[in-house]
Amino acid sequence: MNLKLAVVIMAAGKGTRLKSSRPKVLHEIGGKPLLRHVIAAAGQVVDPAHIFVVVGHQAERVKAAVAATGVRFVEQTDPRGTGHAIQCAREAVIGYEHILVLSGDVPLIRPETISQLWQFHLAEHAAMTILTAAPEDPTGYGRVLRKSTDGPEVDAIVEQKALTLEQQTVREINSGIYAFKTAPLFKHLGKLTANNAHAELYLTDMAGLLCSAQERVVAFELAGAGKGTAPAAEVLGANTIAELAALDATLRAATANRLMAAGVTIFRPETCVIDADVEVAPDTVIEPFVQLLGATRIGAECLIRSYTVVENCTLGNQVLLRQSCILSESTVADGAKIGPFAHLRPGSQIGEEVHIGNFVETKKARLDKGAKAGHLAYLGDAEVGEGSNIGAGVITCNYDGVHKHTTRIGKGVFVGSDSTLVAPIAVEDGAYIGAGSCITKDVPAGALAVARARQFSKEGWVAARRARQASQDQKASIPVSGNRHLP
Repeated sequence: MNLKLAVVIMAAGKGTRLKSSRPKVLHEIGGKPLLRHVIAAAGQVVDPAHIFVVVGHQAERVKAAVAATGVRFVEQTDPRGTGHAIQCAREAVIGYEHILVLSGDVPLIRPETISQLWQFHLAEHAAMTILTAAPEDPTGYGRVLRKSTDGPEVDAIVEQKALTLEQQTVREINSGIYAFKTAPLFKHLGKLTANNAHAELYLTDMAGLLCSAQERVVAFELAGAGKGTAPAAEVLGANTIAELAALDATLRAATANRLMAAGVTIFRPETCVIDADVEVAPDTVIEPFVQLLGATRIGAECLIRSYTVVENCTLGNQVLLRQSCILSESTVADGAKIGPFAHLRPGSQIGEEVHIGNFVETKKARLDKGAKAGHLAYLGDAEVGEGSNIGAGVITCNYDGVHKHTTRIGKGVFVGSDSTLVAPIAVEDGAYIGAGSCITKDVPAGALAVARARQFSKEGWVAARRARQASQDQKASIPVSGNRHLP
């Protein structure tokens, strides 16, 4: 195993200023938790087995949220600052030559920036490298003071409240993201003190300790745009819900720009909600007020019309989603047409050139090539064969109050309107079902099944009824005298 580099991600804090019971790093932007964004970026630099997440507040909840990423965890019980977090991680990373320290609440950090920081750290033979940025307004951030204006070496990091009048003109800030050579780090880590207002051990103070020990401390300033934003935005965290919303807007705008740069047309992108992991192929058109969520994948030359919501779905090429459709955890093959107002619930598999019409709902249903369900149908736990036609108002009755059962419809079947198919049941190839039927038994191939009350007609019934009603109305209109003996 290569023990040259480990990544340590700080994720133990409460995020008190968010006024939320949820751990800070589990608040979401772009469709996934802040911590998942940081892990994803770090995972493009080192294998997840070399990423260590320091957890504290609601540790089990944080672990569960990111366990699938393959990272490893370090417990920071009774968190007492960032320096204490690295002390807790010492045994886990002591065998590595270098570590990179990232913040779990800085979600816009790019893998390119992490790699550049790492390479700069190596090239400078530094004991500590500080990632810095120069925002337009640095208020509230600690400033990085360099030994010279044209050199990388750091003289000190000064917190906002300790700045002199002259130092307040410095715009270069400490991002809280660092690279360390582990030997000098752990040699001096025990010298951190909690002589501050919060009585915590700050990793920032390592700069002063290492400089005093004649170790090389340097700064690497962000350059270029991070995720389509100003450089400083890449290292911003969030301490309020409003700041989270601002980060979310930044990330979603960058996602839309990425897709448009790849050939996707998005009309009014500011009205769309597109998660960070969504992928869309060229020549697809996305109309205003569309939501594309989760790990959705959309093919080429599709049209996604307004007010449609697609979550964790895979769409093929030349798919049409008409207005106001909802799709969740489903697949749609090439050339299918869905909606308007259709609902594809989890487990739906829509085949090539299938038509799902207005107000049709599917759940765990498979429709093979060319099948149609045009209007107002419910297809739950159903298999519909190639070229079959499902009429308006058809229901597959899949639930008996305890268990779900499957309806199997073969190829070329015609199911008349307002029919109910009571599962478990099979309708074989080429069968017809008369409109209004309640089918409770299997239907053989090529058969006509009709299951409804026999129709009968009474000729002249309407005229007779009207005559009786007229007679009753006339009697009701004759006044009745109060004295029956008068002539």
